Amino acid sequence: MRLPLLPSLALPAHGVGSREDLPLPFSLLLVGAGAALVVSFVALGALWRTPRLGADDGVPLPQGLGRVLDSRALRVVVVLLTLVVAAWTLVALVLGKDDANNPVPYVVYVWLWVGLAFLSMLVGGVWRVVNPVRWLHAGLLKVARIEPEFALADYRLGYWPAAAGLAAFVWLELVAPDNATLPVLRVAVLGYLLLSLVLALAFGQPYLRHGDPFGAWSGLYGTLSPLGRRTDGRWVLRTPLHGPLQVRPEPGLLAVTAVMLGSTAYDGFSGETRWYSFVQARAVPRLWETGGLVAVCLVVAGSLALAALVSARLARVSARGVASAFAPSLIPIAAGYFVAHYWSLWVWEGTNGLAKFSDPLGTGADWLGTSGVRPSVALIAPGLVAGIQVVAIITGHVLGVVVAHERALTLFPRRAAVVGQVPLLVLMVLYTVGGLTLLFSS
Repeated sequence: MRLPLLPSLALPAHGVGSREDLPLPFSLLLVGAGAALVVSFVALGALWRTPRLGADDGVPLPQGLGRVLDSRALRVVVVLLTLVVAAWTLVALVLGKDDANNPVPYVVYVWLWVGLAFLSMLVGGVWRVVNPVRWLHAGLLKVARIEPEFALADYRLGYWPAAAGLAAFVWLELVAPDNATLPVLRVAVLGYLLLSLVLALAFGQPYLRHGDPFGAWSGLYGTLSPLGRRTDGRWVLRTPLHGPLQVRPEPGLLAVTAVMLGSTAYDGFSGETRWYSFVQARAVPRLWETGGLVAVCLVVAGSLALAALVSARLARVSARGVASAFAPSLIPIAAGYFVAHYWSLWVWEGTNGLAKFSDPLGTGADWLGTSGVRPSVALIAPGLVAGIQVVAIITGHVLGVVVAHERALTLFPRRAAVVGQVPLLVLMVLYTVGGLTLLFSS
């Protein structure tokens, strides 16, 4: 995220860590991270020879707690709170002043983009419940006395609309000029609401589950949540490995996971001095930035597709659908890099957004009593941030290796499963080295 995006931003968006804040020399850290992945791969090949992660695994929660989670009262409270926040934001968007104190940029670029991902990793894909478009869609159908499952056509596009929508949002966040001004945000927010409502009316609930960009964003990150459900509906505590393996290989899945990882990678890369200087020296810098963003996402998708193709050849199986089957292994990698990249932004600008949220009209009011809140400097101490970044990236890649291993055991013949994973392991080592280098190269 660019520094001019939020006027109060006084920190690098990807953190405040540097190589001097690392617990080890940077070169040794890279070697250690790569070695951790290789050791994990060898251990998995020796000790994990059959599929072990099923949809019904997990420690059941007490039935009372499960009833609370499923209760209508809890859902009503959460939905009403979300609708109030949405309405409050629309007031600031339509009637507020176009200045540095307007809270809308913070809501859109920090709370919605970063906060939704973090919350989903903790409690699951919450957007499917709180999505304002879902309730607007349901209200229109109810007023018109139409069944909730009404749709004009069958939905067959999978994750492709979500991939396109996320790419458009990232372009708005990272490339578009004047992206924190109210005129631009009005077009973006109202355009999203209108287009989403039209698509929901055309394709019904299936679109909201898979095609909505923030639904896919929240749902895929939500697979890492410790909260999950068995096939019988019982709430359980589970590992972050179980959820990604339950994601069905729908059309566009590789594309949307590539945007999830590639957009964050480009955000880090765009801060590189040489790239920034090169772009600013061009006649049309926005065009080069757009090309760079698209190129990084294509590299992520293409590299996984190539690794999956080589894996299938080594395992002597058909390559059809293999790339989509392995796409969920990118989810924990994307999450690790996302946490590493946006932790300090969330702590600092998420809190500043709460302070500004108390005055949506820019009159100097303090309607919520939060104007005096300040971010915690301790949570963005350089050493702490550097540690979070290293742990997040390495953990995400190790989880990705395990997810890929479990998936390979179900796709490939048993004797060829380990050999077939070698290209994927090489790819993940490259991802790890690249991610750490982007974060700590400044």
